[in-house]
Amino acid sequence: MTTSEPRVVLYTRPSCHLCDTARGVVETVTADAGAGWREVDISEGPDADALTAKYGEYVPVVEVDGVQQGFWRIDPARLARLLA
Repeated sequence: MTTSEPRVVLYTRPSCHLCDTARGVVETVTADAGAGWREVDISEGPDADALTAKYGEYVPVVEVDGVQQGFWRIDPARLARLLA
């Protein structure tokens, strides 16, 4: 991929234990794949209301190349396949 945008976006919120676990999965898998990623806190920023309405209780949510690929528990094998 030749864009400066990261391939993986992880949507999270504070005090979310599943988000902590998902962050570790995303960090490991993207590092192994050489892919970029970024984390978005749905409770902050100008889009907080819209993101909270969209993702609400589903966080953590992971997107790959702009497509939602999972929520709550992120499967490392599936994420690795998507990045291959």
